[in-house]
Amino acid sequence: MRAMSGDQVTEAVRGCVTTLRAAVDRDWTAVRAGGVEWDCHVTALHVAECLLAYAGNLAGHAKDAYVPFEMRLEDGAGNDGLLHVLETAGALLAAAVNTAAPGDRGFHPYPFRSADGEGFAAMGVAEVLLHTHDMAQGLGLEYAPAESLADAVLTSIFPHVQPGPEAWPTLLWATGRGELAGRPAVDGWRWTNNLVLPSERLTLTGLRPAAARDLRLGGAGGFTWLGGAPYEGTREAAGFLVKAYEAGLHRPEFGVFTLVRTADGLAVGGIGFHGTPDPEGRVEIGYDLIPEARGQGYATEAVRTLTAWASARDDVHQIVATVEPENPASERVLARAGFHRAPAEQEETTRREHGMESGLRLFVFRG
Repeated sequence: MRAMSGDQVTEAVRGCVTTLRAAVDRDWTAVRAGGVEWDCHVTALHVAECLLAYAGNLAGHAKDAYVPFEMRLEDGAGNDGLLHVLETAGALLAAAVNTAAPGDRGFHPYPFRSADGEGFAAMGVAEVLLHTHDMAQGLGLEYAPAESLADAVLTSIFPHVQPGPEAWPTLLWATGRGELAGRPAVDGWRWTNNLVLPSERLTLTGLRPAAARDLRLGGAGGFTWLGGAPYEGTREAAGFLVKAYEAGLHRPEFGVFTLVRTADGLAVGGIGFHGTPDPEGRVEIGYDLIPEARGQGYATEAVRTLTAWASARDDVHQIVATVEPENPASERVLARAGFHRAPAEQEETTRREHGMESGLRLFVFRG
């Protein structure tokens, strides 16, 4: 799994321009771009417009809507000019991504109203790869991007899509452009940027599969950690996220979040769900802090933020947490966040029906 940066935008655009230049002398307005409704000229212009808009939204820190500008190709520019514009827009997005601060985000409507630099890079690369495929198909050109690019797109903005044997055919299938053995045809699709939940002093930043894999393997996951490294519980949770992703069971909004301190951008811990809501709407949360960040109320703040978000959903009806008896500090965190110790009968039922380990104490959120 490869994290996204401006370098991947540059690589994708280079492959697109190299492919299309083989047909630069043809009339692109007369050729439909594969299965889309546009001709190849309109499609190439659309890609350039997306790259420029993403660069503008990220660099301009757009909050509630796209930055209000649009791009127009000069009359008589021709295919060579269009490719130059596409290259330029790609360079602007790459620069915006590579110079963005880790916490910078800009507006994008789906699904959580914002994206960070990695998200904008991934969306830009997706536009390039998929529409180059469309245009190459219409123009009768051979095109296949590097597997690493397709994999990076999947692990960045398609975390809900189970990986296939190869990344590029999987991305084509996931966007309704191809078949994949054993999977039904895709009629409608959306990509998904990571969910970010702000609190008073923290930002709960949703982990992408690529970052989770890096954490599981001993890396930093793209974050700078207070004390130099995450707590072991965060690495373990990241491993569970990767397993769910590989099994096709991952839902990013019920995944793992890194706790990033707003004041200095340092990651101080992790919080997340043990899985998606069960048929009764029950979810379990877990959390940890690195030792240097304990005793400052960060865990309570994070638990309050996550439970408030989950409680507002229609598919969540009960939020629980489990604590070891020798961890009174965690019990105090839950109590301050609105949880209460469950009765012994409920604990026994949870052990029997949900596999709660013997000896753990069950706490239930009551607001």
